[in-house]
Amino acid sequence: MYAVVDIETTGGKFNEEGITEIAIYKYDGHQIVDQFISLVNPEREIQEFVAKLTGINNKMLKNAPKFYEVAKRIIEITQDCILIAHNANFDYRILRTEFGRLGYDYNKNTLCTVALSKKLIIDSPSYSLGKLCRHLGIPVTDRHRANGDALATVKLFKLLLDKDIDKEIIQQSVKYFDNRHEKQRILNILNKLPETQGVFYIHNQEGTIIFIGRGNNIKLEVNKQFLKKTSKAEKVFKRVHEVTYEETGNSLLTRLKYHLDLDSVRPKYNIIRKRKKNNTNFNNNTFLIIDKGRIPEEHAVILIENNTVLGYAFTNLAFQENQISILKSMLTPIENKELAKTIIKNYLLRNKVQKIVRLETEENI
Repeated sequence: MYAVVDIETTGGKFNEEGITEIAIYKYDGHQIVDQFISLVNPEREIQEFVAKLTGINNKMLKNAPKFYEVAKRIIEITQDCILIAHNANFDYRILRTEFGRLGYDYNKNTLCTVALSKKLIIDSPSYSLGKLCRHLGIPVTDRHRANGDALATVKLFKLLLDKDIDKEIIQQSVKYFDNRHEKQRILNILNKLPETQGVFYIHNQEGTIIFIGRGNNIKLEVNKQFLKKTSKAEKVFKRVHEVTYEETGNSLLTRLKYHLDLDSVRPKYNIIRKRKKNNTNFNNNTFLIIDKGRIPEEHAVILIENNTVLGYAFTNLAFQENQISILKSMLTPIENKELAKTIIKNYLLRNKVQKIVRLETEENI
């Protein structure tokens, strides 16, 4: 569970700033499950340039709650969560400072979307939230206001989770999070899983992925795995600490992600067979494969350019078909392109997808 935070402050000397607005979205890696948004009376003056930047002035905050009045709600919504922010050091420092003034030691593990973006989106001209979102085609409303920036950070973090092909974010998150009672651990694990199509990852206590599975019903497939009586399955069950998952929306992406993740992560308890490569070319050199996404208004898109599988993305195609450069920025890259090509070709020989869009010239790309 994550708490995606954005804070606006008065400005001023280091550790003397006051909070003027805070927005927190509780996010489970798939959807927002709770939120808290509020102006805050900082009990000090806002610097003039900050007021111009955010549009928040002293008059607006006169009747806003003071920090001690919202502190309990902040503790509640961030409980058992990893704190996520764009420049997490700043937001976390401000929260710790405010709670420190109340005599409360506020401690959280944090993840910074600036650092994650620099690692996973290496071609961005800037890593400021506004410019990065513009580069990725992520809409941002109310820039420099807590709610708008926090919501944009949620969307950015969701994209980063998709692009994290080595699963480093989720493995680190599982390692951080350990608050379940032993006798309830399996029930708690199963209760959090969806009955939707996708790939699941079984982690040990250190957060390391030890087994990867897939299916049309994630919850059912995990339960089947736990009920198996083979020696390897029992070892997995004995070591399971958490199960994470990624919904895929369609069979092709389920199969593709499963085999690519096996190749990339190489979990200890999976049997990984060497596949015979299919090196023949596609019928078209450059095209998009479009299929069902994770939610009704979303599509899953795979981009093939010059007979090479570049990557996949989840997106609303209202504009990306005509703006492929934006789609390219959103792609989760595929490293093992030969394996991806083999899986896709074998799938297309036997199955149908929603739509294939041919891109006739490289100029379109």
